[in-house]
Amino acid sequence: MNTQAKQPHQTQERLPLSSIRVVEITHMVMGPTCGMILGDLGADVIKIEPPKGDNTRRLLGAGAGFFRTFNRNKKSVAIDTNTEDGREAVRRLIDTADVFIENFKPGRMKEIGLDYETLRKRNPRLVYVSHKGFLSGPYENRLALDEVVQMMAGLAYMTGPVGRPLRAGSSVNDIMGGMFGAIGVLAALNERWITGVGKEVQSALFENCVLLSAQHMQQYAATGEAAAPMPERISAWAVYDVFELAAGEQLFIAATGDAQWQALCRLIGRDDLLADPRLATNNQRVVVRPWLLSTLRETLRGFDASALSAQLETNNVPFASIVRPEQLFDDPHLVQSGGLSKLTLEDGSQTDMPLLPIALDGKRLKPRRAIPAIGEDTDEVLRELGFSDEQIAALHSVPAKARQAA
Repeated sequence: MNTQAKQPHQTQERLPLSSIRVVEITHMVMGPTCGMILGDLGADVIKIEPPKGDNTRRLLGAGAGFFRTFNRNKKSVAIDTNTEDGREAVRRLIDTADVFIENFKPGRMKEIGLDYETLRKRNPRLVYVSHKGFLSGPYENRLALDEVVQMMAGLAYMTGPVGRPLRAGSSVNDIMGGMFGAIGVLAALNERWITGVGKEVQSALFENCVLLSAQHMQQYAATGEAAAPMPERISAWAVYDVFELAAGEQLFIAATGDAQWQALCRLIGRDDLLADPRLATNNQRVVVRPWLLSTLRETLRGFDASALSAQLETNNVPFASIVRPEQLFDDPHLVQSGGLSKLTLEDGSQTDMPLLPIALDGKRLKPRRAIPAIGEDTDEVLRELGFSDEQIAALHSVPAKARQAA
């Protein structure tokens, strides 16, 4: 999975955002995701880190993959923003930028003089992106996490069984929040061609999660009945479930249309179900779904998962094996289609990394830069801004308090 091999930065043909400079002061997932998307699209992304590095680099457990996943195609500049010299250096860098990204707690950017009002006076063309827990309103000063908003926006309720709210198995709101931040950037940059001035963009976890719950809100509005959690829901399709096959293997099988239903019945030798008048339409099958699923389960236990999968694919019946994340490294579609690409990490090793789920003229957007070591681009970037070697050396000096905190 990982191999030791230091590679130079890759060269690539011009990308859509290759003329755009982005400066970000971000951590964790939401803000870094926005910067990663813009970087993958070709932007020159400069990540400002504290002298000891972004704390996300040191997370364990479920956070161990955060930094490498969301910080590709970026430079790293290490500057202490707790000092006025450090803050002024960052402001000078942002003067050269098209986009600034942040995702810190409300009020933090104002405390260090990097708020929108301050920066737009210096750089009116700046697109300023804030990733927060909430947009303007009664909750706007609350701190939020992905799991917090999943609980308060209905997603955890819908994911778990009744009485057991359960967060989704990924940082869905952080990732989508960063994505919506990037969409806002693209809209603001497009408008800047007309107006010549930038705009403040805000993206928030809570409102993002409410959008994920919108279909369930509207189900209630349309039917007058509250949506049941997904494990308890009344499915719109009769055959839409996980089945156990021979040797205990599991397969998700769906037959959402009559053609799929007919093909499934023939493949498993259940022509008797096709002849049953109670099962003539999907809605009729939904009415007797518990019995129908029970009889299908009895039949499917005698089928080999691999052999049946091949037949389902040939006959256009939707199906899926139950896959664990670590198995995706060997997924034949990802491997053969180029959906995974080698990413060089800061220690020189490499890993296969999923790419953005888009293609431009049939081409995927691959890593062009390794994950940077802490501050590896500091001197180069500061020299471009006109800093002398003496000034750069002074900025590298970490105050005693910062060293003790590290």
